[in-house]
Amino acid sequence: MVCACLITGLCILYALWDLNYFLRFIFTLGLGRIFSKKSGIRDKTTIYGLCTTHDVDIFLRHMNNARYLRELDFARFHYYDRSGIYAAIRKRGGGALQGASSVRYRRTIPIFTLYKVETQLIYWDEKAIYIRQRFITLSDGFVRAEALSKQNVVGVSPIQLMKEVPGGADAPPEPSEDLKLWL
Repeated sequence: MVCACLITGLCILYALWDLNYFLRFIFTLGLGRIFSKKSGIRDKTTIYGLCTTHDVDIFLRHMNNARYLRELDFARFHYYDRSGIYAAIRKRGGGALQGASSVRYRRTIPIFTLYKVETQLIYWDEKAIYIRQRFITLSDGFVRAEALSKQNVVGVSPIQLMKEVPGGADAPPEPSEDLKLWL
């Protein structure tokens, strides 16, 4: 009886919520804390993935564009955790929200292909931090997609935050030409 109730409860959870999203979030942060060292705010962080049948388009050939964005979320969570930015924001009672993103798809990621997502903070101003993320296939090292995202920081000044985070900096780096055009 208890087993039947447990199975029913799990089925309801899967029906009402995207439970895999939350499990992947826990898995990504857990593995990051066990196997990845802490990083500075300007350091690149990397997560790895495999394009499976859950990620592909209707023709079962390559990763669906919506899955790229989902993977970017997990890579961003990993970056926030490893760099200490999220802990510093929460300590001061703030939060971070996706303000904008732009993804340039260069070539597809075929099914059953291993890839990595590199995440790096590239700039910040008085309201937001800007992150560059890249999908790179492990077999050939080709950058399959690149994303720029603006993370609005609420309740905390990003300029002050960057001074307080371990490995932080007093001033942002000079923005790249592509970021200047995007802004």
